[in-house]
Amino acid sequence: MIIHLVDGTYELFRHFYGLRRFNKGQDKPLGAANGVLHTVLELIEQGATHVGVATDHVIESFRNQLWAGYKTGEGIEPALWSQFHPLERALLAMGVATWPMVELEADDALASAAHLAALDPRVEKICIWTPDKDLAQCVQEDRIVQMDRKGKAIRNAKDVQEKFGVPPALIPDFLALVGDTADGYPGLEGIGKVGAARLVNKYGPIEKFPADVLGAERWEEALLFKRLATLRTDAPLFDNVDAIEWRGPKEEFVAYAEQSGDARLLERCRKAAAKIAA
Repeated sequence: MIIHLVDGTYELFRHFYGLRRFNKGQDKPLGAANGVLHTVLELIEQGATHVGVATDHVIESFRNQLWAGYKTGEGIEPALWSQFHPLERALLAMGVATWPMVELEADDALASAAHLAALDPRVEKICIWTPDKDLAQCVQEDRIVQMDRKGKAIRNAKDVQEKFGVPPALIPDFLALVGDTADGYPGLEGIGKVGAARLVNKYGPIEKFPADVLGAERWEEALLFKRLATLRTDAPLFDNVDAIEWRGPKEEFVAYAEQSGDARLLERCRKAAAKIAA
């Protein structure tokens, strides 16, 4: 059994700005959301049986209380933001396990789903579909891998080591030192990627750094950034991986497909469901 976990928020952004290259700013109300649905259907058509999609129901999370500069929903274009919640409803109507996150982030949901799925001995591989570097911390050998559609890469533990210079388990420590501009925290001034990898490989987790390496104030700051970078794995998303098996669309998907302006959605969905039933 192979589990596919999709970063719905990333996919929504990807499709929205991908369409912008062709629509000259004339955004269709559900254009990006439909694109995400087609992406999920493509996975199913290619043989995926167990699929889950994580989304940010709101952008803010508990991390905003820890760091004032952490990312918010400010600046998201209204035409994009207006598709967040319709996408969640459409995925659920399509019969796809969907996790709209509020206090936690979509990345936390992906990490939690990977953790839960890995507990099941029937699961051979878990594919996390996102290029976000913080998800690299979830990679485990060849069993939990990161699928980077943008970079056309599949990253196992060895690939993560080669890309970042540190093993997956130490990605939060690495990010704490170098920062993550996408998430809104700066890391420690004067420490770049090479220096961060060297420190982490030499001393291990930031908690084990000798006192004179960073100094007390910078050490505390690094620990805060590590907390921001560390994904939660305790979200109770499902009790059994059978809960995320795709069994076809629900009746309400017909209504969404009709109002979406994309006639292919329902046709593809029905064909995929018929193939499974056969």
